[in-house]
Amino acid sequence: MVARLRGAGATLLGKLNMSEFATGNSVDHPFGTPHNPWDLDRNAGTSSSGSGAATAAFLCATSLGEDTGGSIRNPASNCGLVGLRPTWGLVSRYGMLGACWSMDIGGPISRSVEDCALTLQVIAGYDSHAPYTADRPVPDYRAQLNNTVKGLRLGVVKEAMDADFVHPQVKTAVSKAVADLKEQGLSVDEVSIPLLTSAAAVTRAIIGVESASLHHDWLGTRLHEYDHNVQLDFLTGAITPAALYYKAQRIRTLIRQQVFDVLGKVDVLALPSSSEPAPLLPQEAGLKSKDEARHRMSGRRSLTGVFNLANVPALSVPCGFVSVEGKELPIGLQLAGRPFDDGLLLRVAYAYEQVTPWHTRRPPI
Repeated sequence: MVARLRGAGATLLGKLNMSEFATGNSVDHPFGTPHNPWDLDRNAGTSSSGSGAATAAFLCATSLGEDTGGSIRNPASNCGLVGLRPTWGLVSRYGMLGACWSMDIGGPISRSVEDCALTLQVIAGYDSHAPYTADRPVPDYRAQLNNTVKGLRLGVVKEAMDADFVHPQVKTAVSKAVADLKEQGLSVDEVSIPLLTSAAAVTRAIIGVESASLHHDWLGTRLHEYDHNVQLDFLTGAITPAALYYKAQRIRTLIRQQVFDVLGKVDVLALPSSSEPAPLLPQEAGLKSKDEARHRMSGRRSLTGVFNLANVPALSVPCGFVSVEGKELPIGLQLAGRPFDDGLLLRVAYAYEQVTPWHTRRPPI
């Protein structure tokens, strides 16, 4: 991805901070804790934290993130940005340190849909170094932005909008965004992905096992060098029974089929990008209770993880703000579509962006 950006004339400014090994749970970041420009006491998003923080703070024009369970869309939602998890296989992973072979994918985090499309245009396409990239023509994503969205079918995911873990103001903002898209000529229907609320647990089980296998040697010789929470994640993955991993893979197949079933009825899915605005930065490592552990295996991770399990493209675009303790914090609308319909998601997001003011707001930093 970096080589393609450089080849296209981009100025590479540097590397950005992130959760250790992309786990999303680090407390003690090796290069300092990334802070959210909208409120320095809050999380910029995991695990592509620096990409969200730097782009929102205007330290760069656009950035790259990596999404295994939502780590492009979560920083985008927390920081008021546009973030696209591309179709699995659209972008080369050559040179990337993996976390989960079957879900890892890099993509853009940008301040506008157009910038997101420009970035994707450069990094997408077949790479002979990465045999899992799709050998197919890359469309002109920027040129497609102005194509009409009238007549497209939008499906609002019932399980996401009914979930008790989604903040009421987030639901209200997403409902308003859906109404705005309806005014643009999209038809709107409610759709169901019954296993959506199980997606977080399935995602964590698969990522835990695959990440631990990649770090097997270091876990035996350098365990003390890992962040405390990362140790917990990797050691849990290392002792997860094969039967549980196999069960998670079987449920993944069912979730993927449910996603494809609804995408056979509508063109684009709509739901919140996250269940809440950016939370406060964690101050202590470890887990204090079973309830806290259970929370990490559910909630917002299900909203993003469902599309990682299905390997379909998903995008977060700013859709409003939630007032928390006197601070206005951004939230995102998530759009998802069929494999290689990345351009369609960008087109719908662009149509929404043009009739709303959210992308024009700037953080106080």
